[in-house]
Amino acid sequence: MPALSKFSALIALFIMIVMPLSAKAELRVDITQGRIEPMPVSIPSFFAADSSSQQLAVDMPGIISSNLESSGLFRPIDPKAFVQSVESMEREGVRFAEWRANGSQALITGRVSRMQDGRTRVEFRLWDVFGQKQLIGTAFTTTMDNWRRIAHIISDEIYKRLTGEDGYFDSRIVYIAESGPVTQRQKRLAIMDQDGANHKYLTGGSDLVLTPRFSPTEQKIAYMSYVGGKPRVYVYDISTGRQDILGNFPGMTFAPRFSPDGRKVVMSLAKNGNTDIYVMDLGSRQSNRITDSPSIDTAPTYSPDGRRIAFESDRGGSQQIYVMNADGSGAQRITFGQGRYANPVWSPRGDLIAFTRMYQGKFYIGVIRPDGSGERLITTAYHVEGPSWSPNGRVLTYFKDVRVVTVNHPTSTLSTSRALMSAC
Repeated sequence: MPALSKFSALIALFIMIVMPLSAKAELRVDITQGRIEPMPVSIPSFFAADSSSQQLAVDMPGIISSNLESSGLFRPIDPKAFVQSVESMEREGVRFAEWRANGSQALITGRVSRMQDGRTRVEFRLWDVFGQKQLIGTAFTTTMDNWRRIAHIISDEIYKRLTGEDGYFDSRIVYIAESGPVTQRQKRLAIMDQDGANHKYLTGGSDLVLTPRFSPTEQKIAYMSYVGGKPRVYVYDISTGRQDILGNFPGMTFAPRFSPDGRKVVMSLAKNGNTDIYVMDLGSRQSNRITDSPSIDTAPTYSPDGRRIAFESDRGGSQQIYVMNADGSGAQRITFGQGRYANPVWSPRGDLIAFTRMYQGKFYIGVIRPDGSGERLITTAYHVEGPSWSPNGRVLTYFKDVRVVTVNHPTSTLSTSRALMSAC
C-alpha cells in the first residue's frame, strides 16, 4: 500500500501469516511446509466499448492486480508476456493455449461501457486456463465516482472463488493520522480504503483522539477522545458525522471495543486509582463491571463468538495477556515469555490473538493461540504497536515508528515518524 505522506508519515505493508486455505476452489493455492507458492494469474486491460471508458478499462484491472498481488497468494504475470490482445478476446473468445504458454493458471477479463443514463457498466470473467472454462461471470452498474469500490468488489469475488475464503479488499481502515512537529502533534480520526486510497479526516484535530475501532454491524466507530481535556469513550456515526459520548462515568474511560453483534462496548474505567473492565449495552446504556481487582485490567477484546474476552493485566506482577469468560469469570494467563505483553486483539477466525510485546528496548508484533500455545513474533522495530485484524482474519494492521536520518553537512539529525503497517 502506498505512503500517505500528504496526510502524515503513514505507510502500509503486508506480511503473510500462513494459514491453510479451503480446498473449495477448482484452482488451488498449494501450501507446503509453511511456504506459499503464489498462483500465476493474467490480468490484461479490460475491453473499452467506447472512448469514454478507455481509462477505466486500464485503471480497474490495475487495482485488481495490485489487490491480488498484495495478498501474497497471487502473482500477476507481466503484460509483456501476453500474446492474445484484448480486442481479439472480445471478437473470438479466449485462446487458452496462448495463456497456458505464459504460465497462467487463471485469467481475468473484463469489459467497460458507458450507459445512456451516464452510469458505467463493468463486466468481468474469471477463467480456469487449464480447465478451459469460466468460473465466474458478473456485471456491475455504478457511477463514475464509485469505480474503485467496484474494482475491490471484483477482487474479493476472485479471491473467494480461488481460495474458498472471503476477501478483504472492499474494506476500510480507521486510524489516527498524526501531523505537525513532535512537540505539538495533532492527532485526527481518519478513514481510508484498505489500499490507502480515498483518505478522509473525521475529526478536526482540536481534541486528542486514540484507539478507534469499527463496529462489526454498523458504520460506527468507538474511540477515546480528550474533549475538554477529559478522556472519554465516544461513538462516531460515519453516515451522519454525529459523535456521542458513551456514558457519564466519574473517571477516565478508554480502550473501547465492540462486541461481535455490535450491541455492546467493552472498555476500561479508571476510578479511584484502580482500572477495571466494564461492558455497556448500547441500547439501554447500562454498564456492568466484569473485573474487580487492585491491578490494572485493560485493552479487552471479544472472541468472535462473544463468549470470551482477552485482556491485558498486571495482576501477576507484570503486564501480560489473560483470557476470561465474557462475564469476567475464569481468567487465565496465556503469555509467559520474557518482557511485557499488551494490545490483545482476537482474530475474526477465533484461532489467534495478536499482541504487542516489549522486551529489552524493542517492540514486537506477534500472535498466539487462545490457550497460550504457538506464540509467533511477526515483526520487530524501534516501536511497533496496535495490531488490528482484517474482516477475514488474514491481515493485520499495526503502527510503526520509523527512524529517519537527515544529513545536513556538517551535522545530521535523527527524527521519527508514526507509521501505519499491515500484515496478512
